[in-house]
Amino acid sequence: MNDSLRALADAAGRAAAQGQWQTAERIWRQVLELEPRHPQALYSLGVHAYRNGALSQAQQLLQGALAVSPREPVVLLSLSVVFREQGNAEAELQAIEGALSVDPYFLPALLTKGAHLERRGQPKAATLVYRNALKINPLEAKWPPELRSQLLHARARVEQHATEMASFLAARLGVRMAALSAFERERWQEAGAMVSGRSQTFASECSRLHVPRLPAIPFFTRDQFAWVPDIEARTEAITTELKRALIAQEQDFKPYVAYAAGTPVNQWQELNHSRRWSSYFLWRNGEPQELHQQQCPETTRALQAVEMASIGGLCPNAMFSALAPHTHIPPHHGETNARVIVHLPLVVPQHCRYRVGFEQREWKVGEVLIFDDTIEHEARNDSDELRVVLIFDVWNPLLSAAERDMVRALTAATGEFNSQVG
Repeated sequence: MNDSLRALADAAGRAAAQGQWQTAERIWRQVLELEPRHPQALYSLGVHAYRNGALSQAQQLLQGALAVSPREPVVLLSLSVVFREQGNAEAELQAIEGALSVDPYFLPALLTKGAHLERRGQPKAATLVYRNALKINPLEAKWPPELRSQLLHARARVEQHATEMASFLAARLGVRMAALSAFERERWQEAGAMVSGRSQTFASECSRLHVPRLPAIPFFTRDQFAWVPDIEARTEAITTELKRALIAQEQDFKPYVAYAAGTPVNQWQELNHSRRWSSYFLWRNGEPQELHQQQCPETTRALQAVEMASIGGLCPNAMFSALAPHTHIPPHHGETNARVIVHLPLVVPQHCRYRVGFEQREWKVGEVLIFDDTIEHEARNDSDELRVVLIFDVWNPLLSAAERDMVRALTAATGEFNSQVG
């Protein structure tokens, strides 16, 4: 491209960016007089013709641009719009598929294909396309503004499809579901949610030690832990000590998230060094917090009756966990699946929720929840009051005594190696 053509093309681009369409069109025509096969001039004039309702002219210009640049997905997609307005559905789809053959991840083409399939009475096929489009750009905060309305429609269509399919599966499988145990029923409800697109696969992700081949079980059943009835029976005494600590030792409830300056905080930005999620530890990383244990003797005795997990430098941990009103603990993962986490709810207002993987629970005062925290989990307190639970960790019940010893030995050997100089 010579300098005069480049200068004209730049001027046309600036005019279009400023909304001066007539000026831009006039300059592009000058470019086309100098270079009849100028791809940008052909494309831009084709778009202008489409906006003016001159569909045949728009088709001719865009096909000219395509002849010069046959692998330009934007030209193909613009041509598909012209074909749609002309009522030529076959040519429209062919142009969309052409754009996707050049770039299978071209988001505008995927959204356009989904809309085409919807108009052609193929909602299920459209949903599959929309689902792929949302996978390419899953975070709403990063959606291109010019595609936002289309992406909102795509998400709504995918959610509607998932809801319809979930209802259909529930009707078809209801009798068989009734024959399953509660644990089995949860497994197959989640399977149905994954098939319908209402959920995803939630795997165990450990930041410290991952024990391979342990199943990723969101919530464990009470009957796997003999100590459950005893600690639940002590709920009232434990709650009394908690409330005393809240009044007399409020300053000892420290922010649970406390990253040092300069550390990447990722999803913890809002809660870093914030008392909106605070903790009062009785054991921390395997070390007893003696002053707090003296202040809460009944709670300490109740925990000593439980076989808490013991892994050097990591656990046991036990704490009162206080979540302020209208606070959300974002999705995150724990340190090791060798242990599982126990919640004993003590102070639970309405509108509090807990999710582990696909499964959601409401805390109920005095009823423990036992879960694998290496599966993505999050908590919400959408009430106007404080929520407090007693949290502690116990061994994963699927590990034998010999394997628990291996966990301790491997953790100790890893720490020993890492502490060596050089």
